[in-house]
Amino acid sequence: MNQSNIDFQRRRRLGVIEAIWGEHKTIEQISEILKQYQYESETALVTRLSKEKGEKLLVEFPSAEFHEISGCLTMGVFKEFTSSEEEVIILTGGTSDIAVASEAEIALNLHGIKTKLLIDIGVAGLHRLLNRLEEIKSAKVVIACAGMEGALPTVLAGLIPQPIIGLPVSVGYGVSGGGKTALEGMLASCAPGLLVVNIDNGYGAAMAAMRILLA
Repeated sequence: MNQSNIDFQRRRRLGVIEAIWGEHKTIEQISEILKQYQYESETALVTRLSKEKGEKLLVEFPSAEFHEISGCLTMGVFKEFTSSEEEVIILTGGTSDIAVASEAEIALNLHGIKTKLLIDIGVAGLHRLLNRLEEIKSAKVVIACAGMEGALPTVLAGLIPQPIIGLPVSVGYGVSGGGKTALEGMLASCAPGLLVVNIDNGYGAAMAAMRILLA
């Protein structure tokens, strides 16, 4: 098997580690990559793993941890929190968005960024958002996860001044198109300055938040 060319310089260059995409890799390929991480004494983050893959990898790497809700596997030491306060608040429009939100949360925690996850803050019941607004304003950055029409980040961006990262989720009936409607709605938002990442890209949203915090 050809050895993967891992970007171990990324943490020193950018302040973030390279995530390992697990969905389309075999267990053997992921295993070979994790061995390289062990050799370099580097912390590893594998995303988009099925429960079956995650459990099989734990047999070979017992020091790793599989986070079933997010489908992520981590191996190595999480960086100590840089602040005692939650610097990033992650919101979900509904319970179905938790997996993607959890991926973002794990990626941030791994880098020493303290987070708070608020679930079911969707705009279909606007009072749920308004009731938590003062709490949300305490964060330096907000990640807003939403499927369906993806309205949550737009509404939020019209209410608070913090940087907001819209994270479209592939949840919703028919025309929702596996998250495409949410993505296009966020991109077409009339709220100025709203940042948007790709569908279900929790890791990408986390790293966008990291870059804002490091600036």
